[in-house]
Amino acid sequence: MVTRRNFLSTSIRVGSATVGSLALRPFGLLPALAQNGSNYRALVCVFLFGGNDSNNTVVPMDSSFSAYTSLRGSLALSSTELTAAISSASGPPIAFHGKLPELASLYGSKELAVVANVGPLVQPLTQTQYKNQQAAIPLNLFSHSDQQLAWQTSIAQGHSPTGWAGRAADYISQSGVNSSGFPAFVSLAGNAVEGTGASTQPVAIGPGQSLQLTGFSSSSESQTRLNALTGLIADGSGVALVQAADDVLANSISDANALSSALAKATKLNTTFPNTSLGAQLQQVAQIIQVQSYLGMSRQIFFCSLGGFDTHANELPTLNTLYPQLSAALAAFYSATQELGVAQNVTTFTESDFSRTFQPTTAGGSDHAWGSHHLVLGGAVQGGKIYGSFPTFQLGGPDDTDVRGRWIPTISIEQYGATLSSWFGIPASALAAVFPNLANFASSNLGFLG
Repeated sequence: MVTRRNFLSTSIRVGSATVGSLALRPFGLLPALAQNGSNYRALVCVFLFGGNDSNNTVVPMDSSFSAYTSLRGSLALSSTELTAAISSASGPPIAFHGKLPELASLYGSKELAVVANVGPLVQPLTQTQYKNQQAAIPLNLFSHSDQQLAWQTSIAQGHSPTGWAGRAADYISQSGVNSSGFPAFVSLAGNAVEGTGASTQPVAIGPGQSLQLTGFSSSSESQTRLNALTGLIADGSGVALVQAADDVLANSISDANALSSALAKATKLNTTFPNTSLGAQLQQVAQIIQVQSYLGMSRQIFFCSLGGFDTHANELPTLNTLYPQLSAALAAFYSATQELGVAQNVTTFTESDFSRTFQPTTAGGSDHAWGSHHLVLGGAVQGGKIYGSFPTFQLGGPDDTDVRGRWIPTISIEQYGATLSSWFGIPASALAAVFPNLANFASSNLGFLG
């Protein structure tokens, strides 16, 4: 882990040189070996920061639609604001928000699945247990920062220094599945605890930015300065703190060079990505996946994000802006995986802080809630189905924590993540190390991946 002292020490010794947009990490890179990509698998998380109101992402179009229309009040979408209803292989027919047409199409073609009412849980929890505090309840419910951590760590009862994907990366590293030391977890959205492991660290890059050292040129004077820098960090200083900083920088330079070298072998994709932040992130993911063999990678996890979902007011116009970005970017990325011939090898999934109250606020928004509906997309996804069940649309009803429509989850993050991780290659014997609370739940595989 890069402490502030490590960073300051490194900054002083580097002077004007910085490693492009590649975040520092304290693990070296072995020589990358090109390999057969047939066994390749990747998970791609798209985190919707702020708490996406998933009550309007997908809407059941059965007899509960009248309750939805009545109780959602100013937030209720009319049939003209929804896509056409799509039959489900399991569960009721559903309609997507009208600004998610590409995702509705992918659901209809059975390449996208809906996982209903997922959230942080320590163990299964009933309304009676919640209200009477008769069972373990997740820490600091309805808090943005705490619930973002709960989703990224899968530890609902307290804070964890490691994330569930980081613990999965620990297993991948120890198993030797990847033939290089390049990080298994890559964030395109800044630092993410989700990818921090006990023995491995994530790497963060800025999409479309240079990864090389800046402050140097091809001139002899500049090359002399670069040689001096590499010589400094290669020599053992004898001071533990300085040596640690030197190792961080040396390995980061090595990673940046390896990634830049691999990306130089990429060819231009025919798929057109939308000119948005999420579009740029997912385009960079596709480019890295294209060169995974040159990096020596068989297993990779990527983290992307889209923010702005904290909709206490003006929710409908806000989602009308955000949802087209989400829908177009996910559809373009799936098309890119098809173009690359790896659609069966890449699974994309959503996460978010929480869903939002079914009851609207007076300002045309919604407040922080709990259980939320999520999307899983990819060639291996058993799509066109709903996994789990929608809550009863009744304020104060059997699924509500109070009287505002804060749904108690019926599927835990552990079950959601374990299903993804099992497909990714984490064996049943190792799942408990990745998801410590998994044994509290009856099922460890929801079945949405073949």
